[in-house]
Amino acid sequence: MNEPPSQSRAIGRDQAAALMEPLTSLVVQAGQAILAVNRRAMKVEDKQDGSPVTEADLAADRVIGDGLARLVPDVATLSEERAHRSKPPYRGSFFLIDPLDGTKEFVAGRGEFTVNLALVTNGTPLLGIIGAPALGWLWRGLVGQGAERLRLTAAGAKTPEPIHTRLSPGSGEPWTAAVSRSHCDPTTDAFIAARPGAVREQLGSAVKFGRVAEGAVDIYPRLAPTSEWDIAAGHAVVTAAGGKVTDARGAPLRFGERDSFIVPAFIAWGDPAAAPSLC
Repeated sequence: MNEPPSQSRAIGRDQAAALMEPLTSLVVQAGQAILAVNRRAMKVEDKQDGSPVTEADLAADRVIGDGLARLVPDVATLSEERAHRSKPPYRGSFFLIDPLDGTKEFVAGRGEFTVNLALVTNGTPLLGIIGAPALGWLWRGLVGQGAERLRLTAAGAKTPEPIHTRLSPGSGEPWTAAVSRSHCDPTTDAFIAARPGAVREQLGSAVKFGRVAEGAVDIYPRLAPTSEWDIAAGHAVVTAAGGKVTDARGAPLRFGERDSFIVPAFIAWGDPAAAPSLC
């Protein structure tokens, strides 16, 4: 796979809309490549940061990387599996990919893993697609044009269904918060506990963003470090569905502009009005 330069043309909303179907097809194909891997026989290795990588991660990465090289060869790509070859900062537009988000869930035999693909323009996710092949769902969104959920079958993706985030619970009503099945930290736990009676819904990978976008969950906080490729697609989907994703103080997140791809903390709000206002 050739790595396009980090300086790319800026893709606007109309061009992104025209790419939605072929990009969705790539995510579906990547999911099929993951499901074709025999989890019992596959090799699992540790990367430098201690996180696992499998042949399923690499197979999905090849599908998406090769597909993007054919579709939009003049737009840069940044994949988790090729981050060591990246050349930040990224200008204009670039694709931000996590070919298998939730590798721990995948290795453990659970179905809550996803394929995440985002188009970032001028530092902000514009388009996002989250495929959950083992669960049979795909969420996608284009900021300014709405979000959708699609049922995945062996024959491909079925008719899209529009989705939207929901308003925050009223006074005295409990919040529903998406929390990680594999990662927990005291700061996030305290944030949720500050909402009396909050119900925690344990989920793996970027499925949590999909649940916020479809109005099943009120909030998804992660007040511990994660990476840009983990959240860019979810950022776009939630925003397109009417929500908002911020840092811990309520400030916007920026992508591809620093040497480090670490995001110190973020909160996905179903109701943008619930996010703190910065003066």
